[in-house]
Amino acid sequence: MLTKMESEQRIIRLQQELRAAGIDGALIIYPIDIYYFSGTRQNATLWIPADGNPLLLVRKSYSRAVTESLIEDTRPFPSSKEFPALFGDAVRRVGLTFDIIPVQQYNYYAKLLPGREFVDISGINRDIRSVKSAWELEQMRRSGSRLCGIFEQVPEFLRPGMRELDLSAEFECRLRKAGGEGYVRMRAFNQELFMGLAVSSSAGQPGFFDGAVTGGGLSNASPHGASVDEISPNTPILIDYAGVFNGYIVDMTRIFVIGSLSPELRHAFATALAIQRQLVERLKPGTVCEELFLTSLAMAEEAGLAKYYMGAPGENARFVGHGTGLELDELPVLAQGFKVPLRAGQTVAIEPKFVIPGQGVIGIENTFVVSDSGGVKLTDLADDIVSL
Repeated sequence: MLTKMESEQRIIRLQQELRAAGIDGALIIYPIDIYYFSGTRQNATLWIPADGNPLLLVRKSYSRAVTESLIEDTRPFPSSKEFPALFGDAVRRVGLTFDIIPVQQYNYYAKLLPGREFVDISGINRDIRSVKSAWELEQMRRSGSRLCGIFEQVPEFLRPGMRELDLSAEFECRLRKAGGEGYVRMRAFNQELFMGLAVSSSAGQPGFFDGAVTGGGLSNASPHGASVDEISPNTPILIDYAGVFNGYIVDMTRIFVIGSLSPELRHAFATALAIQRQLVERLKPGTVCEELFLTSLAMAEEAGLAKYYMGAPGENARFVGHGTGLELDELPVLAQGFKVPLRAGQTVAIEPKFVIPGQGVIGIENTFVVSDSGGVKLTDLADDIVSL
């Protein structure tokens, strides 16, 4: 699991940023952020002062947190009367992650700590988490290897007459047996995902999900992923799953078909591969994220496919890649308007896809590490369409 050295280095980086911003400390209340710094995902609040030792206050389970936490001062969460005494009078500016904290929680801590100024450290937190350590990259390599192993098994169980739901259930069963944790955490408000999706005839259904492909889902309450539609011959089958092992996520997509695909779909797939190659070559420190998206869009336009790029016409997503790690939607984002340079050690899922009404959905997705020589593939499996 997380090592003491990892935890300490992360805390030191956060403290450096807090001091630079003139913030006296960070109150971390979101579970996966607490795990990132402390090594435990129990119900707790983590106080990291700009100077000094952190403090983990645990609601439940304290007995488990004591065995998992890498924070030396781990104690039960105090009463409301005792809580303010943990913070000296010198603590005036307190950092909170406004991107994820509910208003109710904000009001709760504002009441406990009156007279303090609460400031947003969402950007600081997400920026620190975007650059992966060698330890984190090893976790993601293992996640990639295990997920690729499940994709390799698909020809063993993909059969004519299956429903999308049957295919997804078979894939998910094997993924869980391999140790997949299933928690595909997403930070963005109003987004949710159950492991991934295996879709064919319903693939082009528009929906709430912030991506190129949503799928029909099983009801209006769960309008994402596989439907009960039967998989048709000569129609692309898109399997897009996140592998989550030891908390760390990699994301990948492969295309399968029972029969063969039309020339138009094969042209779109070749274009997706060409976009991926171009972006991977430029996945180097200093490359501006927006430029990679605009490059991909220009390539789609040159191929005559722009209106189908990253979504059905009128439903197009405005990105081609997203950071991964403990959450599926980490920084950086290869998106229009994201004018931020890449840094070595960031991990990005690149996913050029096309949704062509009446024909189907096709594309590719792999997770890469940003390096001086370009993207290093973590989902190391052939990108080819698998025909049965």
